[in-house]
Amino acid sequence: MTDSTIQTARLGASGPEVGVQGLGCMGMSFAYGPVDAKASRQTLERALELGVTLYDTADAYGQGENEKFLSPFFMANRDNLVIATKFALSIPPDEPTRRVIRNDAPYIRQAVEASLRRLDVDVIDLYYMHRRDVNVPIEETVATMAELVREGKVKQLGLSEVTAEELRAAHAVHPIAAVQSEWSLFSRDIEANVVPAARELGVTLVPYSPLGRGFLTGSFTNADTELSSDDFRRQQPRFTGENAAANAALLEPIRAVAEAHDASPGQIALAWVQQRSAVHGLPVIPIPGTRKPSRVEENVAATRIVLTDDELALLEPIAGKVAGERYADMAFTSAGRE
Repeated sequence: MTDSTIQTARLGASGPEVGVQGLGCMGMSFAYGPVDAKASRQTLERALELGVTLYDTADAYGQGENEKFLSPFFMANRDNLVIATKFALSIPPDEPTRRVIRNDAPYIRQAVEASLRRLDVDVIDLYYMHRRDVNVPIEETVATMAELVREGKVKQLGLSEVTAEELRAAHAVHPIAAVQSEWSLFSRDIEANVVPAARELGVTLVPYSPLGRGFLTGSFTNADTELSSDDFRRQQPRFTGENAAANAALLEPIRAVAEAHDASPGQIALAWVQQRSAVHGLPVIPIPGTRKPSRVEENVAATRIVLTDDELALLEPIAGKVAGERYADMAFTSAGRE
């Protein structure tokens, strides 16, 4: 499967058309163990060649280093891609491993200026609220974000890990183009309320971790024993101890479907997410992350796999059997507040 064409979908009601699959860039600088800058640059170039045009980063990834790393690639291809970055996870100077959620106006203004400098751009195409500070009314947060649009610093607004109620409240202040939440064969909590609200409002869903942070590909089966000490997946309950063993057994139906399509398990997991667009009737643009050109090619090829009703039925029960939460503290996710 080497055809380089990729379909497109729109971000929100009036946003740009982008490739129906984006690229999550966090791992190129942060979170998933040792990095390889050369391979990551090659990955970025190959993704663009294949029609991937939505590139996702955040100011918290490597304390701004991810935005800096991506800047030269963005500048060289500015007219051909869409830059998405985020604010909200503040890092105390004296506690570099701690994250404090901030949605207040002064912080948002400080954060956007810092991202603009690191990215070396005049405007951010899609600016997300990374996490929700429940102590700040979401209407106030979005009102500040809307000011950034009027000032020409931001084009489109996005939210990450919000509830359906929060999405509706935000959208009433200013149109929201995209909602980013975890969505995969292992994580389907947003289907109950968030997805219907997004469909109703004309908001695009941007699933992060559509490959279950690599677990659905079979690349590792236990974070404790197979991943480096600085890999943050070792802190996630699903990937360690007895949970990891139980969840590894759930991959068997994915492997069976993959064999029928002469595809990899990861491609089937991605095809399932891509097919949520037809199932739920809204644009869905997953952002699988990788640092290897060969993986980008594999991931993009998944956009051309169509799963049958029987195959979808075989995969349907998986999420309900997953052991462990997707984060140790679910309070910062939409599921933790629904």
